[in-house]
Amino acid sequence: MAKPKKKRTPGTIDSSKIPDSVKKNVSKYKRARTKAVIKHVQDRKLKGLLTKNHFQAENAALRAARAETLLSETPGFLEAEGMERTCRIKQRDVVGAIDVASASKVFDIKLEKFGPYSINYTRNGRFVLIGGRRGHLATFDWTAKKLGCECHVQETVRDVQYLHNELMFAVAQKKYLYIYDNTGMEIHCLKDHYKPTHLQFLPYHFLLVSAGEWGRLRYHDISTGQLVAMRHTRLGACHCLTQNPRNAIVHMGHHNGTVTMWCPNMSSAVVKMLCHKRPVTSVAIDHGGWYMATSGMDAQLKIWDIRMYKPVHSYYTPKPAVGMDISQRGLLAVAYGRHVQVWKEAFGSKQSLPYMEHELSGSANSLQFCPYEDVLGIGHEYGFSSIVIPGSGEANIDALEVNPFETKRQRQESEVKQLLDKIPAELICFDANRIVKVENKETLDSDTKYFTQLIC
Repeated sequence: MAKPKKKRTPGTIDSSKIPDSVKKNVSKYKRARTKAVIKHVQDRKLKGLLTKNHFQAENAALRAARAETLLSETPGFLEAEGMERTCRIKQRDVVGAIDVASASKVFDIKLEKFGPYSINYTRNGRFVLIGGRRGHLATFDWTAKKLGCECHVQETVRDVQYLHNELMFAVAQKKYLYIYDNTGMEIHCLKDHYKPTHLQFLPYHFLLVSAGEWGRLRYHDISTGQLVAMRHTRLGACHCLTQNPRNAIVHMGHHNGTVTMWCPNMSSAVVKMLCHKRPVTSVAIDHGGWYMATSGMDAQLKIWDIRMYKPVHSYYTPKPAVGMDISQRGLLAVAYGRHVQVWKEAFGSKQSLPYMEHELSGSANSLQFCPYEDVLGIGHEYGFSSIVIPGSGEANIDALEVNPFETKRQRQESEVKQLLDKIPAELICFDANRIVKVENKETLDSDTKYFTQLIC
């Protein structure tokens, strides 16, 4: 007697026909485990909808894993032979061994009068914005070496930040926050942001975040022009500011050695961690959102696991680090004094030697890896430097997410799509998987009784 075929939900993929090599890659695309929670849902209509969404998410993960076979580009790193060490290889040696197009990515811009410089790349990695402390601003297409705009604001510039694309950028000046267009014309003056020192932009929420001298954190929606939230940290001036790309939580470093994590929905910090015995100078988050690197005035560089709030490794720097960044492939860049170090696989196991080293002509101020390129941009005392770091950028580009080669028409369409897909600020939470979970009936009943007591 023939065995009856197993009933399969329409639209799903038969797992028996999937190769083992594809199944290994499915886990990194899967979402939170919601199948166990769906069993406890009593409403049949809701249960059917959640089951359908669960199968759709599984199918999307399988298709994404199968699409990896179509990725033509493979990342590569420097490989040493024998007793040779990659940290001994200089940029001139790298330039002599690579093609002409890649060698053109190594250049220096000497601007000795208006430094030190802060830098910022666009999300697609094609344009770069530099801002000198003494008021000099410039944007240019660094791949084509084409100047976009250049101006002098006659005021102190503390930080610069591109917004959703290269058409607008924000500048933290001496007293207020200003927004300029790609021609250098002033568009807005945001007086709610008083004496800003650090800037960040949340691309999926269209939120411009600033930290002021008095420790005030402000969230500004650039699509509506409204001030979403203002939070008092009560910890004095902020020394560094960055964001977690996984959940859009903002991390701030303070003078007492603590790192606080903020979201616009809570009046106090979500998490407060004591990371150093002295002031925190720089904070960086990996693209997966699981690891955090911090540096302090105690000349310590620490790697933290955010899931457990525990340090993983600790390194020593000859001087306190002034800037850090983590590439798309997990390389950690650290700048201190006139030196820049790049560490490979710094989160998995403790490394004895850095991956690459570079010496600048002046003291470093800020640095950032260029997205989708093996390039590290450094803003320092005497201008801007671009160096090649093999294996730092993502080799395969998702043109539906960001497109470095987009035309004017494609840029306009992507801008409209970003606005339609904008995530409300109310959905920002520390647990990124909480939005897809279903509350148990007992939890909902207890919450209802609690709020009822408060109202009564």
